[in-house]
Amino acid sequence: MSDLRQRALDYHAHPTPGKIRVELSKPADSVDDLALAYSPGVAEPVREIAEDPDAAYRYTAKGNMVAVISNGTAILGLGNLGPLASKPVMEGKALLFKRFAGLDAIDIEVKHRTTEEFINTVANIADTFGGINLEDIKAPECFEIEQELIKRCKIPVFHDDQHGTAIVTAAGMLNALEIQGKQVEKAKIVCMGAGAAAVACMELLIKCGAQRERIYMLDRKGVIHTRRDDLTEHKKLFANNTDKRTLEDVMDGADIFVGVSGPDVLPPETLKLMADNPIVFACSNPDPEIKPELAHEVRSDLIMATGRSDYPNQVNNVLCFPFIFRGALDVRATAINDEMKVAAVEALRAISKEPVPEQVLKASNCTSLEFGKHYIIPKPMDPRLCERIARAVAQAAIDSGVARLESLPPQYG
Repeated sequence: MSDLRQRALDYHAHPTPGKIRVELSKPADSVDDLALAYSPGVAEPVREIAEDPDAAYRYTAKGNMVAVISNGTAILGLGNLGPLASKPVMEGKALLFKRFAGLDAIDIEVKHRTTEEFINTVANIADTFGGINLEDIKAPECFEIEQELIKRCKIPVFHDDQHGTAIVTAAGMLNALEIQGKQVEKAKIVCMGAGAAAVACMELLIKCGAQRERIYMLDRKGVIHTRRDDLTEHKKLFANNTDKRTLEDVMDGADIFVGVSGPDVLPPETLKLMADNPIVFACSNPDPEIKPELAHEVRSDLIMATGRSDYPNQVNNVLCFPFIFRGALDVRATAINDEMKVAAVEALRAISKEPVPEQVLKASNCTSLEFGKHYIIPKPMDPRLCERIARAVAQAAIDSGVARLESLPPQYG
């Protein structure tokens, strides 16, 4: 790990500090160029935008620009280390937007005393951008922040820790259920963790057919049930009318375990309690709720996913968030709604079932990949992801009435 630490530090420091920079998109080599780029020529697009705000999409970079915004209260698995400490992560997110979807992104780290201050800060700068990606904001504040910004902003606001995780989880889960010969409507689901990602994952699975009463969510105090009086509003949505109180109680006969909690919280003897052909998504990073080697040793009939790249079936947000924003911005969507999220789920599912291009095999260090227990979601380097997911999301935005454009732009063919 010390070698990885030094390599990571060197990567971020050399040859220039950081991971992103601004580059010019227009010539600036002559007096004439400067007269067009700035005074006096710049006055012409200013007048156009003042008369019609939508002209900003024609004359500025707004339509291809995403703000990656955090307050640093939930950085990766490291916790509340403050806004400035979150900057490497936010720069990394900007790098992913550019690398995978060709979107320009700028990171913004916000210091604030109250949630209202954070909301006001973001809302007041929102018109600069085509979309806002919220990141690494702790629960329960993240719920209020996202919902209030969605109300106040005229551009898509998307908390990736919630919805990106949920979309990839749902796509992989529905494919795993298909492989295991099970139906989401009948599945008994155990969710270990009750934070932003957990709530979003379960809500999206419900939109895909899961039954709320068949979901058992646990926090640090055990099963979330209707007789507890210490529940937040979002936990109350998953309060089950049950006498079950422990992980062992709810895992008996469970079809699905989703872990968004912490390392090694799923004992092998508890895994044994699950129904035949179980599905385990152990997504705690870097150390999952149960190590895959141990899980497969205990259950040979298992399908397993983790958040790590060194095991099969990685639940990785990069499989969706760049392309969701690509599709949303390409049709000038005002929001990212449930229809767009489900469209992304279905596009991800479909790609998983198709032959894998040779370049993806090479990039993934694999000799072959076929839809099955060890390949339920695509690899991040798959070039089909951008076009397919962006198109599905853009069309869903048009169909659901949140797009400013009435048809797909020319680049979609």
